[in-house]
Amino acid sequence: MKVEIEKLDHYGRGITKINDKICFVENALPEEIVEIEIIKETKKYILATTTKIIKQSKDRVVPSCPYSNVCGGCHLAHLSFEKENEFKEQKVTEILEKFAKIKDITIKNIIYDKPYHYRNKITLHQKENKIGLYAKKTNTIIPIKNCLLVTEKLNDEIKKVLPSKEENIILRIGNKTQEILNQNSKKETIISYIGNKKYQVSKQSFFQVNSIITEKLYDEIKSIVKNRNSKNILDLYCGTGTIGIYISDIVDKMLGIESCKEAVEDANRNKELNNATNCTYKQGKVEDLTKEITKEYDTAIIDPPRSGLHKNVIEKLLEITPNTLIYVSCDPVTLARDLNLLKDKYEIEYIRPYNMFPRTYHVECVCVLNSDKSL
Repeated sequence: MKVEIEKLDHYGRGITKINDKICFVENALPEEIVEIEIIKETKKYILATTTKIIKQSKDRVVPSCPYSNVCGGCHLAHLSFEKENEFKEQKVTEILEKFAKIKDITIKNIIYDKPYHYRNKITLHQKENKIGLYAKKTNTIIPIKNCLLVTEKLNDEIKKVLPSKEENIILRIGNKTQEILNQNSKKETIISYIGNKKYQVSKQSFFQVNSIITEKLYDEIKSIVKNRNSKNILDLYCGTGTIGIYISDIVDKMLGIESCKEAVEDANRNKELNNATNCTYKQGKVEDLTKEITKEYDTAIIDPPRSGLHKNVIEKLLEITPNTLIYVSCDPVTLARDLNLLKDKYEIEYIRPYNMFPRTYHVECVCVLNSDKSL
């Protein structure tokens, strides 16, 4: 069947219509005419894959990765990097306009860096003596010796991985120290840097995989805090304390709250590594520790999981109304949902997308909100 692609959906799939039913087409770009094979049809939509490109988009590129058609890691490998960044800006704009129901939102230009060799971590899977990555939407392992998303030195480590009893094999690299955590590491942690701050990272602990973009994002947060002369800061869903420690030099007091026990332990070690004596960390779900969220804090930095903010947290923030909320989001849809609940007492100053995960459809955002009393 031959179709013409109208636009991309928010997952990077082409959109067309078949008999007035929306059809999502993998590996297809706007204005292309392609032949497709239908792989699933429901009452509401059709899923299809491209079998032949009849008219090719000027924005199409030949994927650099030999695994791009089988591995589920790079959704946009066939789209030029320039257009990828435009797609992500447009995606954020469309989602916020549709779901936040807030007009005239200022979406600033997307921040990006290099499209490949940016990841400082990779998780390989092992089954039946095969080591590699999962084929998209399956648990079938595709053996690999190279991944274009990870650093060159980490690719050298991939080649050295040997069969073992581990189902998941995690490889990490320190971005300045070039320390490696792998199968053979006797030590449990390495040191990695964001700007001039150093952080202890274990195999299992969360640490942003794109160090270059993370530093740019943290610099923006630091600039916001400095320009507002913020002094007492809440760092909610603080993980291993990276954001709070990064800005600790310019504030008086920092309280981080995090549910993961191991992450809080890492945060306290990172606090010591950087002599950030004004940082305090409490372990527990943020929604269960709302008594800690008091009016003494003038700014709240919020970096929740993909599911967004718990309603108890939103209610508490609306009750104490810090002058500034800095919301770091990895999902524009849940960000939009939460902004709908915050907009009664907060005005959105701007939202800026960050291309934290190039060649994928994922996009990170920083949203700055000012309370009515601060306007």
